[in-house]
Amino acid sequence: MKYLLVNTLSSSNNKRIAKNTLVLYFRMLLIMGVSLYSVRIVLNSLGPSDYGIYSVVGGIIVMFSFLSSTMAAASQRFFSFALGRGDFDQLKKLFSLTMTIYVIIGIIIVVLAETIGLWFLNSKMNIPAGRIHAANWVYQFAILSFMMTMFTIPYNALIIAHEQMEAFAYISIIEAVLKLLIVLLLDFFHFDKLKLYALLVFCVTTIVTLLNRTYCRKRFSESKLSFYWDSGMFKEVIGYSGWNLMGTIAVLIRDQGTNILLNLFFGTLINAARGIAFQVNSVISQFSNNFLVSVNPQIVKYYAGGKREEMFSLVFRSSKFAFFLLFTLSLPVLLETKFILSVWLKSLPDQVVLFTRLIIINALIDSVSIPLITSALATGKIRRYQIIVGGIMLLNLPISLLLLKLGFPAYITICVAIFISVINLFSRLWMLKEMIQFPVIEYLKKVIIRILIIAFFAYFIIWTLQVRLPAGFGKLVIITIADILIITILVYFLGMSKIERHKVKQMVAGKLTQARLSKKNNKHNR
Repeated sequence: MKYLLVNTLSSSNNKRIAKNTLVLYFRMLLIMGVSLYSVRIVLNSLGPSDYGIYSVVGGIIVMFSFLSSTMAAASQRFFSFALGRGDFDQLKKLFSLTMTIYVIIGIIIVVLAETIGLWFLNSKMNIPAGRIHAANWVYQFAILSFMMTMFTIPYNALIIAHEQMEAFAYISIIEAVLKLLIVLLLDFFHFDKLKLYALLVFCVTTIVTLLNRTYCRKRFSESKLSFYWDSGMFKEVIGYSGWNLMGTIAVLIRDQGTNILLNLFFGTLINAARGIAFQVNSVISQFSNNFLVSVNPQIVKYYAGGKREEMFSLVFRSSKFAFFLLFTLSLPVLLETKFILSVWLKSLPDQVVLFTRLIIINALIDSVSIPLITSALATGKIRRYQIIVGGIMLLNLPISLLLLKLGFPAYITICVAIFISVINLFSRLWMLKEMIQFPVIEYLKKVIIRILIIAFFAYFIIWTLQVRLPAGFGKLVIITIADILIITILVYFLGMSKIERHKVKQMVAGKLTQARLSKKNNKHNR
């Protein structure tokens, strides 16, 4: 089996990926609890309408962030590529040049946000009467928060490229705890809570930026800034970023463009429902995202080192297990959405249950694509790839607009996103076959077909159990336990190859032997 990860990955890489994944899961569990509790309190403190205002106004700034988002992907790719080749002098130059580019981008975004964005907010947005002034407060602090976040990106990219996931995890945990603290502070001040929340979020963002900068300056010599300019390197980075820009814009239009469409057609209450659904999805998606954050730098490094088979193997397995991890947590939520949201939130905005289910389904499809995207970006030759894939994704907005004008309900926008995500999954496979001779047929057999089989059987079994149980917390617990057991069994027997199962047996046997030896040593020491 030519492309099996277990045959090709070195032991050190396996251990590093496993360690980094465990560290990120520890981060995720803490952040998940804090984030879910924070959203509950924020929604209760602000109310559905103000929560919707914060969601949609912040979304305008996110739309202007396409330049920095593109540079973030470029930074990650070029940093990992330089590390894969062991060229630390190139890495130092890249970091300094990247920071210079970010200053230029920051100026451009502020100009756009304070002209076009400000006009759009005050002239076109559907904001409740009496809240325009508060919305402008949110908007200005969102600009400041975004600027701080933007200057964090190169430091963050450097930490991930070096695979220092412990630092990444600890800083993220500090950020989550600080965000919880500011939420708890809202009720202690006699001030407009929406304005206060925007101000406090900016304060937290500033602290996180300083933490990232301080860590990098102490650990990585290349992060010590010095002005550097190389026209050739600048053209290479901007050329790569320019074509990647199309994909970034397409994602922003899908997410934030449709959010604004929903505001124009339905108002801030629908924005609140969509915002909550995205919060749920964000928390759940951490399961697969943490695994992929550990894997993605290694994919780029394998490509940079000319290790094509190792790269394919890692893409196969990371696509497969990213889906399984996300599906394991998603299935109980998909089946018990209303109960979970009712326990979590005191009041449910209209359509939030349906929005949550559809957004999770879209996230499941996208989780399979992320390693494919990383593979394409690793090559650096992405012009044709972005024209085709980004062009297809750009169809989200016009199709959604047309359907909304024809009288379709709000959730149709997510149905459109799901349909286009499926088309783009196969578009990426087709493009990768041309770009790097990616084994598409083998990928379909070993990844997509196995995913579909396991998803079908797991859903059918858990759904059969769910409809026979009385409603309540006990039902959710039983479904969750059954979900973990059934998916684990299905993945072991249907999702893994013989060699992968053998490796799992060896790993379990090794752990048991280690435990027995440890027990014997403890007895002997007594």
